[in-house]
Amino acid sequence: MTDAVSRKKKFGLREIASAAQVSISTVSRVLNGSHTVDAGIRKSVLAAAADLDVDFSQRNKTKALAILLSNRVKHHAFHSSVILGAEAVCASHNWELIFQSLNYPASVPGKDLHLPNVVQRRDIVRGVILAGTNSANLLELLTSKGVPFVVFGNNLMEEVEHSNYDVVFSDDIQGGLDATRYLIGLGHRHIWFVGNLRLPWFARCYEGYRRAMEEAHLQPRHSTMDSEDETDIGYLGTKSLLAKGEQVTAIFAGNDPTAHGVYKGLRDSGLEIPGDISVVGCDDTVGPWLYPALTTIREFPEQLGKQMVEVLLNRIANPGQHRQQITLPTELIKRDSCRAISASANIPVVAASRKSRS
Repeated sequence: MTDAVSRKKKFGLREIASAAQVSISTVSRVLNGSHTVDAGIRKSVLAAAADLDVDFSQRNKTKALAILLSNRVKHHAFHSSVILGAEAVCASHNWELIFQSLNYPASVPGKDLHLPNVVQRRDIVRGVILAGTNSANLLELLTSKGVPFVVFGNNLMEEVEHSNYDVVFSDDIQGGLDATRYLIGLGHRHIWFVGNLRLPWFARCYEGYRRAMEEAHLQPRHSTMDSEDETDIGYLGTKSLLAKGEQVTAIFAGNDPTAHGVYKGLRDSGLEIPGDISVVGCDDTVGPWLYPALTTIREFPEQLGKQMVEVLLNRIANPGQHRQQITLPTELIKRDSCRAISASANIPVVAASRKSRS
């Protein structure tokens, strides 16, 4: 071992503090890039480090990313899988991943939002992954502060100019199109969408549903509830349309937890799945555990997490590159919650069901 290498390993903060006649905490602040240290003291500390031949050139290059789960519960199955995917890629690249929840209102100007302390430590966090549900004000704040970030595009609460940001999408619009075409192919014509259209992940699935219905010259119909409890949305939306005596042979639930609520609403009304009404969902988070197993749109949340990390690392390595917009495909998973029907079956199902049970 050379003398130079030995000395670099031997000397640290204590020796520099002694040589510069300052405290260890002052040395730490200087070497972490703090601007609160007097310029003269800073110069003295750096000179002492140089005299001792201590190489701190890598000290301010901590390889850590932060993932912000915004405005969503921690145990949500979809976002938990996104985090798992992000962790896997960070580990493979020898980067640390710091998890942080963040709740903030969409109505507050970006300049008035408060970022978590760890995100403000640029000596620790090199970039941010925005998962959960986000609004334009947070994107604007991070941009103004020069923080590299990538955002999950499906859950953006407002329309933003995607070319200004690195965005990763799941193609749930195409998924909604595929699921609705599948129901139409089974003979269904009275297909209802159940969800909260004020929330972007429901609105995107509805867009695919609407396109498929209109291309088949069918009327799009929806039962929407202004709630963020997805199971309640499904239950209340289903009970509402049944109470109105609407014609319905199939329900497209905006995600799997909503489909769970649809199941409860149908069974409370004495209806069978798929004997009376077929059901499809979206995201494949709980579909396999429902009975009957739910036909749904499989998304790939772990891959979304992995892709967001890759995009962010590319941004950190190449700050001037063009903004990236990446869309991952979805897959229609056919299970037991749907059945084919004949044209003669397109009757008011609620009235028929009540009659058969009278």
